[in-house]
Amino acid sequence: MAEDHTIETFAFKMLLKSIGVVLLTAALAYPLDFAVWRVRVARGGGMGAVPVERFTVADLKGGKEEYFPNGTETVACSRSLYPQEGHNPCWWVERHREVEEHY
Repeated sequence: MAEDHTIETFAFKMLLKSIGVVLLTAALAYPLDFAVWRVRVARGGGMGAVPVERFTVADLKGGKEEYFPNGTETVACSRSLYPQEGHNPCWWVERHREVEEHY
């Protein structure tokens, strides 16, 4: 019985330490990402543009939906890991090329 409690305590402590390391790494990566992005912007390469398809979605009876295409729009994005100055990162925008607006 005592061994089970010790193993559970050890596993819980390791889990907490792992979560702490992940959070600390993410917190330290943001300022570094921002600094690298600012240098890229100063050199003229920190921003990008991705074409995005826009759709308006109307909810119908029976859980059905009707899609109305609104055309293609070019969206500005930051070439970084995290969002910078109100722009999503290009890697995220490239994976979400269809934007739906429900009404």
